[in-house]
Amino acid sequence: MITIHLQPHDPTQAARSLQVQEGQSLMQSAVDANLPGIQADCGGLLTCATCHVVVPVKWLAQLPAMSGDEDSMLAFTAQAREPGSRLSCQIVLTKALDGLRVTLPESQY
Repeated sequence: MITIHLQPHDPTQAARSLQVQEGQSLMQSAVDANLPGIQADCGGLLTCATCHVVVPVKWLAQLPAMSGDEDSMLAFTAQAREPGSRLSCQIVLTKALDGLRVTLPESQY
């Protein structure tokens, strides 16, 4: 099991920490935990951009390279794209990501 932390857009709200299975996507882990803030309308098929998260720069090197499809889809997020913007359906959780903290956008729509 690894631990991930999902911080709501409002920094005064507490982060939600989850113990998750390695090999699962960040999106699926959040959905399985009924975590508000990740809608995942397409179920991880990379067609909706409703699982947008912002990853701190220090974690970006630990993530798999962004595909062209993910890069294109980030143009459709409700919140403006940031340097650490990723789609959580494309982040497969590994031991190297134990302790990962991401910020959720204010809205996915």
